[in-house]
Amino acid sequence: MAKKTWKEKFNNGKQPQIKTIVKAFWGMDKGSRMLIPTPKLIQDYIYHCEKGSFSEVETMRNDLAIEVGADFTCPMTSGIFLRIVCEYHYRKWQLNTRVEDIFPFWRMIDPKSDLAKKLSFSLDFIQEMRLKETF
Repeated sequence: MAKKTWKEKFNNGKQPQIKTIVKAFWGMDKGSRMLIPTPKLIQDYIYHCEKGSFSEVETMRNDLAIEVGADFTCPMTSGIFLRIVCEYHYRKWQLNTRVEDIFPFWRMIDPKSDLAKKLSFSLDFIQEMRLKETF
């Protein structure tokens, strides 16, 4: 079976879910309600980040959980889906080289983070785009 593209991973057709955890997880107690987001939900959150502002992934997870009435957002899936959003939109940008058309995923990616190191493209791109937004 062929490997899925970033576009296929982004458009996975799934909906966000809230699950009750059956054992303690990531510092949360058994019985806590955990949001499992989707790439689309994460994209929608980033759309609302103002130009020139940069948000922390932890803030995003907390905001998303509050928005849907969960106790927390799954850190593992939110990291995976954030990477999918970044890779998907970077690939779209490569096909259309107008910088103003690219989705501003760099507002959520700290260039020093572990996630940034996993991206297939240069961290210089993130830093350059952040710099362009602040001037």
